[in-house]
Amino acid sequence: MASENTSYEDSVRQVIARINRIPTWSLPSFFLAIIGLGYFFTFYDISDIGLAMPAIAHQFNISPTGFTSLFLALAIGLIGYAIGSYVIGSMADVTGRFRSMILTMGLTALGSFGDALSVNIPMLVVFRFITGLGLGADLNLVSSYVSEFAPSQSRGRITVYTFIVGILGQAVTPFIALGIGVNVITGPGWRYLFVIGGIIAVIALALRFELPESPRWLAMRKKDIKAAEKVLQDMEKLAESKVGKLPEPQPQDVVVYENKFPTAYLFKKPYSTRLGILVAMWFLWYIGNYGFLGDAATLISNLNTSVSPNAILFIAIGAIGYPVGAIIMVFLSDRFERKFVIFGDTVVWLIGMVIFSSATAPGLFVGSFLASLALGMYLQVAYTFTAESYPTRARTSGFALTDGIGHGGGALGALLLPVLVSTYSFSTGFIFIGVTGFIAGLIAIAGPVASKQALEAVSA
Repeated sequence: MASENTSYEDSVRQVIARINRIPTWSLPSFFLAIIGLGYFFTFYDISDIGLAMPAIAHQFNISPTGFTSLFLALAIGLIGYAIGSYVIGSMADVTGRFRSMILTMGLTALGSFGDALSVNIPMLVVFRFITGLGLGADLNLVSSYVSEFAPSQSRGRITVYTFIVGILGQAVTPFIALGIGVNVITGPGWRYLFVIGGIIAVIALALRFELPESPRWLAMRKKDIKAAEKVLQDMEKLAESKVGKLPEPQPQDVVVYENKFPTAYLFKKPYSTRLGILVAMWFLWYIGNYGFLGDAATLISNLNTSVSPNAILFIAIGAIGYPVGAIIMVFLSDRFERKFVIFGDTVVWLIGMVIFSSATAPGLFVGSFLASLALGMYLQVAYTFTAESYPTRARTSGFALTDGIGHGGGALGALLLPVLVSTYSFSTGFIFIGVTGFIAGLIAIAGPVASKQALEAVSA
Protein backbone atom coordinates (compact mmCIF):
# COMPACT_ATOMS: atom_id res chain seq x y z
CA MET A 1 0.00 0.00 0.00
CA ALA A 2 2.85 2.39 0.86
CA SER A 3 4.50 1.60 -2.46
CA GLU A 4 1.23 2.22 -4.31
CA ASN A 5 0.78 5.60 -2.60
CA THR A 6 4.37 6.57 -3.35
CA SER A 7 3.88 5.69 -7.00
CA TYR A 8 0.70 7.79 -7.14
CA GLU A 9 2.39 10.75 -5.44
CA ASP A 10 5.28 10.52 -7.90
CA SER A 11 2.76 10.57 -10.76
CA VAL A 12 1.11 13.69 -9.35
CA ARG A 13 4.48 15.43 -9.02
CA GLN A 14 5.33 14.45 -12.59
CA VAL A 15 2.04 15.87 -13.91
CA ILE A 16 2.55 19.14 -12.02
CA ALA A 17 6.15 19.39 -13.25
CA ARG A 18 5.01 18.84 -16.85
CA ILE A 19 2.37 21.57 -16.50
CA ASN A 20 4.82 24.02 -14.93
CA ARG A 21 7.40 23.60 -17.71
CA ILE A 22 4.95 24.82 -20.37
CA PRO A 23 5.83 28.49 -21.03
CA THR A 24 2.77 29.48 -23.07
CA TRP A 25 -1.03 29.19 -23.15
CA SER A 26 -1.42 25.57 -24.21
CA LEU A 27 -5.10 25.35 -25.10
CA PRO A 28 -6.64 26.67 -28.33
CA SER A 29 -6.73 30.48 -28.27
CA PHE A 30 -10.48 30.58 -28.85
CA PHE A 31 -10.96 28.84 -25.48
CA LEU A 32 -10.03 32.17 -23.89
CA ALA A 33 -12.90 33.75 -25.83
CA ILE A 34 -15.27 31.00 -24.70
CA ILE A 35 -14.29 31.58 -21.09
CA GLY A 36 -14.46 35.33 -21.61
CA LEU A 37 -18.02 35.12 -22.97
CA GLY A 38 -19.14 33.68 -19.65
CA TYR A 39 -17.42 36.60 -17.98
CA PHE A 40 -19.19 38.93 -20.43
CA PHE A 41 -22.56 37.74 -19.16
CA THR A 42 -21.45 38.05 -15.55
CA PHE A 43 -20.48 41.70 -15.87
CA TYR A 44 -23.41 42.46 -18.14
CA ASP A 45 -25.73 41.20 -15.42
CA ILE A 46 -23.93 43.07 -12.64
CA SER A 47 -24.72 46.28 -14.53
CA ASP A 48 -28.17 45.55 -15.98
CA ILE A 49 -30.05 45.29 -12.69
CA GLY A 50 -28.88 48.72 -11.54
CA LEU A 51 -29.77 50.31 -14.89
CA ALA A 52 -33.19 48.65 -14.92
CA MET A 53 -34.16 49.63 -11.39
CA PRO A 54 -35.69 53.08 -12.12
CA ALA A 55 -38.05 51.57 -14.75
CA ILE A 56 -38.86 48.58 -12.54
CA ALA A 57 -39.69 50.90 -9.64
CA HIS A 58 -42.08 52.90 -11.83
CA GLN A 59 -43.83 49.89 -13.35
CA PHE A 60 -44.13 48.05 -10.04
CA ASN A 61 -45.57 51.25 -8.49
CA ILE A 62 -42.79 51.67 -5.92
CA SER A 63 -42.60 55.17 -4.49
CA PRO A 64 -39.24 56.78 -3.58
CA THR A 65 -39.96 56.04 0.08
CA GLY A 66 -40.45 52.36 -0.78
CA PHE A 67 -37.19 51.89 -2.62
CA THR A 68 -35.91 49.63 0.15
CA SER A 69 -37.94 46.74 -1.30
CA LEU A 70 -36.31 47.23 -4.68
CA PHE A 71 -32.82 47.42 -3.22
CA LEU A 72 -33.72 44.19 -1.42
CA ALA A 73 -33.95 42.46 -4.80
CA LEU A 74 -30.38 43.52 -5.49
CA ALA A 75 -29.23 42.43 -2.04
CA ILE A 76 -30.95 39.03 -2.37
CA GLY A 77 -29.13 38.50 -5.66
CA LEU A 78 -25.85 39.07 -3.84
CA ILE A 79 -26.85 36.63 -1.10
CA GLY A 80 -27.40 34.16 -3.93
CA TYR A 81 -23.86 34.99 -5.10
CA ALA A 82 -22.50 34.04 -1.69
CA ILE A 83 -24.44 30.77 -1.43
CA GLY A 84 -23.79 29.74 -5.03
CA SER A 85 -20.12 30.59 -4.81
CA TYR A 86 -19.61 28.37 -1.79
CA VAL A 87 -21.93 25.46 -2.62
CA ILE A 88 -21.00 25.15 -6.30
CA GLY A 89 -17.39 26.11 -5.62
CA SER A 90 -17.08 23.32 -3.06
CA MET A 91 -18.72 20.97 -5.55
CA ALA A 92 -16.07 21.93 -8.12
CA ASP A 93 -13.30 20.75 -5.79
CA VAL A 94 -15.08 17.39 -5.48
CA THR A 95 -16.64 16.80 -8.92
CA GLY A 96 -14.49 19.00 -11.14
CA ARG A 97 -14.29 22.46 -12.67
CA PHE A 98 -15.92 21.51 -15.98
CA ARG A 99 -19.22 20.16 -14.63
CA SER A 100 -19.62 23.10 -12.29
CA MET A 101 -19.02 25.66 -15.04
CA ILE A 102 -21.80 24.05 -17.07
CA LEU A 103 -24.15 24.27 -14.09
CA THR A 104 -23.38 27.92 -13.40
CA MET A 105 -24.19 29.06 -16.93
CA GLY A 106 -27.44 27.08 -16.88
CA LEU A 107 -28.51 28.81 -13.67
CA THR A 108 -27.64 32.27 -14.96
CA ALA A 109 -29.62 31.74 -18.16
CA LEU A 110 -32.66 30.59 -16.18
CA GLY A 111 -32.37 33.50 -13.78
CA SER A 112 -31.98 36.13 -16.49
CA PHE A 113 -35.04 34.97 -18.45
CA GLY A 114 -36.97 34.83 -15.17
CA ASP A 115 -35.92 38.41 -14.36
CA ALA A 116 -37.36 39.50 -17.70
CA LEU A 117 -40.71 37.83 -16.97
CA SER A 118 -41.08 39.16 -13.42
CA VAL A 119 -44.33 40.97 -12.66
CA ASN A 120 -43.69 41.98 -9.06
CA ILE A 121 -40.92 42.33 -6.49
CA PRO A 122 -41.28 38.82 -4.93
CA MET A 123 -40.93 37.20 -8.38
CA LEU A 124 -37.94 39.41 -9.20
CA VAL A 125 -36.32 38.51 -5.87
CA VAL A 126 -36.63 34.77 -6.62
CA PHE A 127 -35.02 35.04 -10.05
CA ARG A 128 -32.33 37.47 -8.88
CA PHE A 129 -31.44 34.83 -6.28
CA ILE A 130 -31.21 32.12 -8.97
CA THR A 131 -29.10 34.40 -11.16
CA GLY A 132 -26.87 35.12 -8.18
CA LEU A 133 -26.35 31.41 -7.50
CA GLY A 134 -24.84 31.00 -10.94
CA LEU A 135 -22.91 34.25 -11.15
CA GLY A 136 -21.21 34.01 -7.77
CA ALA A 137 -19.93 30.53 -8.53
CA ASP A 138 -18.92 31.38 -12.08
CA LEU A 139 -16.62 34.22 -11.05
CA ASN A 140 -14.94 31.77 -8.71
CA LEU A 141 -14.65 28.92 -11.19
CA VAL A 142 -13.40 30.88 -14.19
CA SER A 143 -10.55 32.48 -12.24
CA SER A 144 -9.50 29.15 -10.75
CA TYR A 145 -9.83 27.33 -14.07
CA VAL A 146 -7.69 29.76 -16.07
CA SER A 147 -5.09 29.96 -13.30
CA GLU A 148 -4.66 26.18 -13.37
CA PHE A 149 -3.82 26.22 -17.10
CA ALA A 150 -1.85 29.46 -17.43
CA PRO A 151 1.98 29.48 -17.16
CA SER A 152 3.36 31.09 -14.00
CA GLN A 153 5.26 33.87 -15.77
CA SER A 154 2.16 35.16 -17.57
CA ARG A 155 -0.73 33.94 -15.40
CA GLY A 156 -1.84 37.46 -14.57
CA ARG A 157 -1.77 38.63 -18.18
CA ILE A 158 -3.63 35.59 -19.54
CA THR A 159 -6.38 35.81 -16.97
CA VAL A 160 -6.76 39.49 -17.87
CA TYR A 161 -7.26 38.52 -21.55
CA THR A 162 -10.41 36.60 -20.60
CA PHE A 163 -11.41 39.46 -18.36
CA ILE A 164 -11.15 42.00 -21.19
CA VAL A 165 -13.80 40.06 -23.10
CA GLY A 166 -15.90 39.94 -19.96
CA ILE A 167 -15.51 43.54 -18.85
CA LEU A 168 -16.82 44.68 -22.23
CA GLY A 169 -20.14 43.43 -20.87
CA GLN A 170 -20.00 46.07 -18.17
CA ALA A 171 -18.85 48.71 -20.65
CA VAL A 172 -21.53 48.14 -23.30
CA THR A 173 -24.51 47.43 -21.02
CA PRO A 174 -25.35 51.11 -20.39
CA PHE A 175 -25.28 51.79 -24.15
CA ILE A 176 -27.48 48.74 -24.82
CA ALA A 177 -29.81 50.03 -22.12
CA LEU A 178 -30.02 53.42 -23.79
CA GLY A 179 -30.49 51.81 -27.22
CA ILE A 180 -33.46 49.69 -26.18
CA GLY A 181 -35.07 52.48 -24.16
CA VAL A 182 -34.49 51.38 -20.58
CA ASN A 183 -34.45 55.08 -19.64
CA VAL A 184 -38.07 55.30 -20.90
CA ILE A 185 -39.48 54.13 -17.58
CA THR A 186 -42.93 53.32 -18.96
CA GLY A 187 -41.63 50.94 -21.64
CA PRO A 188 -40.52 47.28 -21.75
CA GLY A 189 -36.86 48.11 -22.37
CA TRP A 190 -35.69 46.74 -19.01
CA ARG A 191 -37.22 43.35 -19.88
CA TYR A 192 -35.37 43.26 -23.18
CA LEU A 193 -32.17 44.01 -21.27
CA PHE A 194 -32.57 40.78 -19.27
CA VAL A 195 -33.62 38.75 -22.34
CA ILE A 196 -30.41 39.78 -24.09
CA GLY A 197 -28.47 38.61 -21.03
CA GLY A 198 -30.26 35.26 -21.10
CA ILE A 199 -29.41 34.74 -24.77
CA ILE A 200 -25.74 35.50 -24.08
CA ALA A 201 -25.76 32.96 -21.23
CA VAL A 202 -27.25 30.24 -23.46
CA ILE A 203 -24.57 30.83 -26.09
CA ALA A 204 -21.84 30.70 -23.43
CA LEU A 205 -23.34 27.48 -22.04
CA ALA A 206 -23.26 25.75 -25.43
CA LEU A 207 -19.66 26.78 -26.11
CA ARG A 208 -18.40 25.61 -22.72
CA PHE A 209 -18.85 21.98 -23.70
CA GLU A 210 -15.65 22.43 -25.73
CA LEU A 211 -13.51 22.97 -22.62
CA PRO A 212 -11.37 20.22 -21.01
CA GLU A 213 -11.17 19.41 -17.33
CA SER A 214 -8.26 20.89 -15.36
CA PRO A 215 -5.34 18.39 -15.31
CA ARG A 216 -4.22 19.82 -11.96
CA TRP A 217 -7.60 18.87 -10.47
CA LEU A 218 -7.64 15.47 -12.21
CA ALA A 219 -4.17 14.65 -10.89
CA MET A 220 -5.35 15.09 -7.30
CA ARG A 221 -7.73 12.14 -7.76
CA LYS A 222 -5.97 8.79 -7.96
CA LYS A 223 -8.53 7.30 -10.34
CA ASP A 224 -8.20 10.26 -12.75
CA ILE A 225 -4.41 10.43 -13.10
CA LYS A 226 -4.60 8.88 -16.60
CA ALA A 227 -7.20 11.44 -17.65
CA ALA A 228 -4.90 14.19 -16.40
CA GLU A 229 -2.06 12.81 -18.51
CA LYS A 230 -4.32 12.70 -21.58
CA VAL A 231 -5.28 16.39 -21.24
CA LEU A 232 -1.64 17.22 -20.59
CA GLN A 233 -0.47 15.42 -23.73
CA ASP A 234 -2.76 17.61 -25.83
CA MET A 235 -1.47 20.72 -24.03
CA GLU A 236 2.16 19.74 -24.63
CA LYS A 237 1.52 19.04 -28.30
CA LEU A 238 -0.02 22.48 -28.84
CA ALA A 239 2.70 24.20 -26.79
CA GLU A 240 5.47 22.55 -28.83
CA SER A 241 3.81 23.73 -32.04
CA LYS A 242 4.19 27.28 -30.67
CA VAL A 243 7.59 27.29 -28.93
CA GLY A 244 9.38 24.13 -30.03
CA LYS A 245 10.70 21.35 -27.81
CA LEU A 246 9.78 21.76 -24.15
CA PRO A 247 12.39 21.53 -21.38
CA GLU A 248 12.56 18.39 -19.28
CA PRO A 249 10.10 18.43 -16.34
CA GLN A 250 11.64 19.07 -12.93
CA PRO A 251 9.45 17.32 -10.34
CA GLN A 252 9.47 19.04 -6.96
CA ASP A 253 7.85 18.29 -3.67
CA VAL A 254 4.13 18.76 -4.01
CA VAL A 255 1.77 18.12 -1.13
CA VAL A 256 -0.67 15.36 -2.13
CA TYR A 257 -3.56 16.03 0.20
CA GLU A 258 -5.61 13.33 1.82
CA ASN A 259 -9.09 12.99 0.42
CA LYS A 260 -11.34 14.97 2.75
CA PHE A 261 -13.89 17.76 2.44
CA PRO A 262 -12.05 20.68 0.78
CA THR A 263 -13.15 23.39 3.23
CA ALA A 264 -11.33 21.55 6.02
CA TYR A 265 -7.99 22.59 4.49
CA LEU A 266 -8.87 26.27 4.73
CA PHE A 267 -8.83 26.41 8.50
CA LYS A 268 -5.23 25.26 8.78
CA LYS A 269 -2.26 27.59 8.45
CA PRO A 270 -1.24 29.25 6.20
CA TYR A 271 -4.67 29.15 4.58
CA SER A 272 -6.61 30.28 7.64
CA THR A 273 -4.56 33.49 7.73
CA ARG A 274 -5.00 34.03 4.01
CA LEU A 275 -8.71 33.38 4.32
CA GLY A 276 -9.01 36.15 6.89
CA ILE A 277 -7.00 38.61 4.80
CA LEU A 278 -8.82 37.90 1.56
CA VAL A 279 -12.30 37.86 3.09
CA ALA A 280 -11.68 41.29 4.63
CA MET A 281 -10.26 42.59 1.35
CA TRP A 282 -13.23 41.47 -0.73
CA PHE A 283 -15.87 42.40 1.85
CA LEU A 284 -14.65 46.00 1.96
CA TRP A 285 -14.14 46.19 -1.81
CA TYR A 286 -17.61 44.86 -2.60
CA ILE A 287 -19.28 47.43 -0.31
CA GLY A 288 -18.34 50.12 -2.80
CA ASN A 289 -18.34 47.96 -5.92
CA TYR A 290 -21.99 46.94 -5.65
CA GLY A 291 -23.11 50.16 -4.04
CA PHE A 292 -21.82 52.06 -7.08
CA LEU A 293 -22.94 49.56 -9.74
CA GLY A 294 -26.35 48.85 -8.25
CA ASP A 295 -27.39 52.21 -6.83
CA ALA A 296 -25.59 55.04 -8.63
CA ALA A 297 -28.05 55.45 -11.53
CA THR A 298 -31.05 55.51 -9.18
CA LEU A 299 -29.42 57.87 -6.69
CA ILE A 300 -28.47 60.31 -9.45
CA SER A 301 -32.06 60.14 -10.73
CA ASN A 302 -33.32 61.04 -7.26
CA LEU A 303 -31.15 64.16 -6.94
CA ASN A 304 -33.89 66.34 -8.49
CA THR A 305 -31.31 68.58 -10.17
CA SER A 306 -30.38 69.29 -13.79
CA VAL A 307 -28.18 66.14 -13.86
CA SER A 308 -30.97 63.75 -12.81
CA PRO A 309 -32.49 62.98 -16.26
CA ASN A 310 -29.07 61.94 -17.59
CA ALA A 311 -28.23 59.38 -14.90
CA ILE A 312 -27.69 56.44 -17.27
CA LEU A 313 -25.70 58.63 -19.67
CA PHE A 314 -23.21 59.53 -16.93
CA ILE A 315 -22.75 55.84 -16.11
CA ALA A 316 -22.53 54.92 -19.81
CA ILE A 317 -19.79 57.42 -20.65
CA GLY A 318 -17.87 56.49 -17.52
CA ALA A 319 -18.12 52.80 -18.40
CA ILE A 320 -15.49 53.34 -21.11
CA GLY A 321 -13.05 53.06 -18.21
CA TYR A 322 -13.71 49.32 -17.74
CA PRO A 323 -11.88 47.99 -20.82
CA VAL A 324 -9.24 50.72 -20.52
CA GLY A 325 -8.45 49.55 -16.99
CA ALA A 326 -8.32 45.91 -18.06
CA ILE A 327 -5.97 46.70 -20.95
CA ILE A 328 -3.65 48.57 -18.58
CA MET A 329 -3.49 45.40 -16.45
CA VAL A 330 -2.26 43.36 -19.43
CA PHE A 331 0.99 45.27 -19.03
CA LEU A 332 1.12 45.56 -15.23
CA SER A 333 -0.37 42.41 -13.69
CA ASP A 334 2.79 40.29 -14.08
CA ARG A 335 5.37 43.10 -14.16
CA PHE A 336 4.82 44.10 -10.53
CA GLU A 337 3.86 42.11 -7.46
CA ARG A 338 0.11 41.59 -7.63
CA LYS A 339 -0.78 42.74 -4.14
CA PHE A 340 0.86 46.12 -4.76
CA VAL A 341 -0.94 46.45 -8.09
CA ILE A 342 -4.21 45.85 -6.23
CA PHE A 343 -3.36 48.60 -3.75
CA GLY A 344 -2.65 51.04 -6.58
CA ASP A 345 -6.01 50.24 -8.15
CA THR A 346 -7.83 51.14 -4.94
CA VAL A 347 -6.10 54.54 -4.85
CA VAL A 348 -7.62 55.28 -8.27
CA TRP A 349 -11.01 54.11 -6.94
CA LEU A 350 -10.86 56.50 -3.98
CA ILE A 351 -9.98 59.45 -6.20
CA GLY A 352 -12.85 58.55 -8.54
CA MET A 353 -15.39 58.39 -5.74
CA VAL A 354 -14.29 61.72 -4.27
CA ILE A 355 -14.74 63.39 -7.66
CA PHE A 356 -18.05 61.57 -8.30
CA SER A 357 -19.38 62.74 -4.94
CA SER A 358 -19.49 66.37 -6.21
CA ALA A 359 -22.75 65.48 -8.04
CA THR A 360 -21.94 68.00 -10.79
CA ALA A 361 -22.04 66.99 -14.45
CA PRO A 362 -18.23 67.15 -14.92
CA GLY A 363 -17.68 65.40 -11.59
CA LEU A 364 -20.09 62.58 -12.46
CA PHE A 365 -18.47 62.02 -15.86
CA VAL A 366 -14.88 62.06 -14.57
CA GLY A 367 -15.66 60.22 -11.34
CA SER A 368 -17.61 57.53 -13.16
CA PHE A 369 -14.73 57.04 -15.61
CA LEU A 370 -12.13 56.74 -12.83
CA ALA A 371 -14.34 54.39 -10.81
CA SER A 372 -14.84 52.20 -13.89
CA LEU A 373 -11.11 52.38 -14.65
CA ALA A 374 -10.34 51.20 -11.11
CA LEU A 375 -12.86 48.36 -11.37
CA GLY A 376 -11.37 47.27 -14.69
CA MET A 377 -7.89 47.27 -13.16
CA TYR A 378 -8.76 45.69 -9.82
CA LEU A 379 -11.14 42.84 -10.46
CA GLN A 380 -9.30 40.23 -12.50
CA VAL A 381 -5.96 40.88 -10.81
CA ALA A 382 -7.65 40.40 -7.44
CA TYR A 383 -9.55 37.32 -8.68
CA THR A 384 -6.27 35.78 -9.84
CA PHE A 385 -4.56 36.71 -6.58
CA THR A 386 -7.36 35.01 -4.63
CA ALA A 387 -7.40 31.82 -6.71
CA GLU A 388 -3.63 31.31 -6.61
CA SER A 389 -3.51 31.76 -2.82
CA TYR A 390 -5.19 28.38 -2.18
CA PRO A 391 -4.10 24.79 -3.01
CA THR A 392 -5.58 22.90 -5.98
CA ARG A 393 -7.43 20.49 -3.69
CA ALA A 394 -9.34 23.42 -2.16
CA ARG A 395 -8.84 26.23 -4.68
CA THR A 396 -12.44 26.75 -5.73
CA SER A 397 -13.64 26.17 -2.17
CA GLY A 398 -11.18 28.76 -0.89
CA PHE A 399 -12.15 31.26 -3.56
CA ALA A 400 -15.81 30.44 -2.94
CA LEU A 401 -15.69 31.03 0.79
CA THR A 402 -13.64 34.18 0.32
CA ASP A 403 -15.76 35.66 -2.44
CA GLY A 404 -19.00 34.38 -0.95
CA ILE A 405 -18.49 36.08 2.41
CA GLY A 406 -17.07 39.05 0.53
CA HIS A 407 -20.33 39.43 -1.37
CA GLY A 408 -21.97 40.01 1.99
CA GLY A 409 -20.18 43.34 1.76
CA GLY A 410 -21.84 43.87 -1.62
CA ALA A 411 -25.28 43.23 -0.14
CA LEU A 412 -24.46 45.60 2.72
CA GLY A 413 -23.21 48.28 0.34
CA ALA A 414 -26.28 48.05 -1.89
CA LEU A 415 -28.51 48.68 1.13
CA LEU A 416 -26.23 51.05 3.04
CA LEU A 417 -25.34 53.53 0.28
CA PRO A 418 -28.93 54.76 -0.27
CA VAL A 419 -29.33 55.13 3.51
CA LEU A 420 -26.15 57.21 3.80
CA VAL A 421 -27.20 59.40 0.88
CA SER A 422 -30.71 59.99 2.22
CA THR A 423 -29.59 60.47 5.84
CA TYR A 424 -26.51 62.60 5.22
CA SER A 425 -25.71 63.58 1.64
CA PHE A 426 -24.81 62.31 -1.81
CA SER A 427 -21.21 63.31 -1.12
CA THR A 428 -21.01 61.43 2.20
CA GLY A 429 -22.32 58.20 0.70
CA PHE A 430 -19.89 58.05 -2.21
CA ILE A 431 -16.83 59.20 -0.24
CA PHE A 432 -17.64 56.44 2.26
CA ILE A 433 -17.55 53.72 -0.40
CA GLY A 434 -14.36 55.24 -1.78
CA VAL A 435 -12.70 54.85 1.61
CA THR A 436 -13.87 51.24 2.11
CA GLY A 437 -12.32 50.32 -1.25
CA PHE A 438 -9.04 52.01 -0.32
CA ILE A 439 -8.87 50.08 2.96
CA ALA A 440 -9.33 46.86 0.95
CA GLY A 441 -6.16 47.74 -0.94
CA LEU A 442 -4.24 48.27 2.28
CA ILE A 443 -5.33 44.85 3.52
CA ALA A 444 -4.22 43.18 0.26
CA ILE A 445 -0.61 44.13 1.02
CA ALA A 446 -0.63 41.55 3.83
CA GLY A 447 -1.30 38.72 1.32
CA PRO A 448 1.25 36.28 -0.18
CA VAL A 449 3.80 36.94 -2.92
CA ALA A 450 2.24 35.62 -6.14
CA SER A 451 3.52 37.16 -9.38
CA LYS A 452 5.59 34.82 -11.61
CA GLN A 453 5.36 32.02 -9.03
CA ALA A 454 4.19 28.48 -9.80
CA LEU A 455 0.72 27.86 -8.32
CA GLU A 456 2.13 25.24 -5.97
CA ALA A 457 4.74 27.74 -4.71
CA VAL A 458 2.18 30.47 -4.05
CA SER A 459 -0.22 28.12 -2.31
CA ALA A 460 2.42 26.26 -0.29
